[in-house]
Amino acid sequence: MRIAILTLILLVFAAFLSVSQLRAQYAPPSAGRFVGFANEALREHHPALTNWDLGGAVRLRYEVKEGFAIPGSPGSMDFRANGADVSNDYFLSRIRLHAGFSQSWWSAYVEGQSSLAASDERFAYANVPPVPGTSAHKGSGPEADTIDLYQAYLSLGNPSFPLSLKAGRQELSFGEERLVGVNAWNNISRTFDAVKGRWQSPWVSADLFTSRIVIPEDGRLDVSNDYDWFSGVYATTTKVPLHLLEGFFFARNASPKANAAQPSPQETPLPSARDIYTVGFRLKSQAGRLGPWDYSVEAAGQWGDFRDFRQGANSPRLDQQAWMVIFQGGYTFTNLSITPRLGLEYSHASGDSNPNDNKHQTFDSLFPTYHKYYGYMNFVSLQNIHDVRAIFQCKPQPRVSLALEGHGFWLADTHDNFYSVNGSPRGGLNPTPGTGYGINPSYGNFVGGELDLIAGWAVTRFAQLEAGYGHFFTGDYIRQSLSSPAFGNKDADWLYLQLNVNF
Repeated sequence: MRIAILTLILLVFAAFLSVSQLRAQYAPPSAGRFVGFANEALREHHPALTNWDLGGAVRLRYEVKEGFAIPGSPGSMDFRANGADVSNDYFLSRIRLHAGFSQSWWSAYVEGQSSLAASDERFAYANVPPVPGTSAHKGSGPEADTIDLYQAYLSLGNPSFPLSLKAGRQELSFGEERLVGVNAWNNISRTFDAVKGRWQSPWVSADLFTSRIVIPEDGRLDVSNDYDWFSGVYATTTKVPLHLLEGFFFARNASPKANAAQPSPQETPLPSARDIYTVGFRLKSQAGRLGPWDYSVEAAGQWGDFRDFRQGANSPRLDQQAWMVIFQGGYTFTNLSITPRLGLEYSHASGDSNPNDNKHQTFDSLFPTYHKYYGYMNFVSLQNIHDVRAIFQCKPQPRVSLALEGHGFWLADTHDNFYSVNGSPRGGLNPTPGTGYGINPSYGNFVGGELDLIAGWAVTRFAQLEAGYGHFFTGDYIRQSLSSPAFGNKDADWLYLQLNVNF
């Protein structure tokens, strides 16, 4: 009933958008540059204070989920029809306040954040599958962090000088954020304690960084994981005719202590021991340089070693041998007022063909922003997967956008798991047939399909509304995994309403 009512609200909202002066795709469209009320007042009344940046943002979101696992609830798993709770609706809020000051050769920035959740049944840390040395903890859910320091950094450099430096707590974002991103959909998002240097020249620009990821801990000051280091270089050049070419190298080095680095109670899953190295590239057509056409290709390979914690804390390291590739292209009808775009995308990440050898062939997706690529319902990660995505986008009015997307998902290898967006495998190594997810080579590899409708409206220059609905159609792999009558399977539904206000 809740899904039906909110679906009706969304359809009315979408119809309203199509006739108003209103653009939604991955985020609400901008209604114009807005520096914030405090900044505008300073610039107008106190010109001597224009070096200051004062402001903030509030985001409110209500989500309804049917057919989703509720981590921590006994027996709950995605798409289960019988014997467990798979219905959850909750309200999320996020408030950020920031202050910045800049001079010609340096700047400083501080940002606080409060992330709250109401009525969320999910555990903050469910410990499923169990990690040695950790225990489950409910708290207010996995997206609550009452008050904390989100960013605090010092920057050194000047546009006339090719080298600059940023040190402190900060966001890391590269390319399309498929491997390293802010993960802004999450109510807490993601930051790192990092040092990042940037070199710029007419031929190439490059970021060189080393960092430790910050671990969210509700009720405590967030600290970074001293045993999980992430470093790399990301270079970009525009010297390829009509294109943008990016190359990258990332190193993630997590010691055996990494998954016990957070004091009890746990708030987030932490990695098993690994030393994984990723090298790759992204080639993208520059906007408008190919007329109405656009395309990109991204690929990466991995090597190193990986320890599967399901095999035990002292299990041997496995040789990492994994890869991924993404192709996407589209055509925009620029001669039409609503500028519709049709797009097609294929994403593939390798899976492990033999869990009993000394190799680990499952791609490690590192620190991605997953929400806007592999289905808005957030069931699928870039691991052991084939994803075919069809996209239709349009702008009925200058401040409105609509997006309709469809996905088809297949496991790359049925000798490997179906992975959730946090990188955890669903189920164990050898589940009882029909009673849950795991490694079942005899099952079909078709996971299912997803259909999403997203709408956004820039109400004013400082406020945006967004709404979305998604339906996931279960495929052979899910139906066979939950074929026991005590479990059963069903499609999943999801709907959200969101308001962003910047000040």
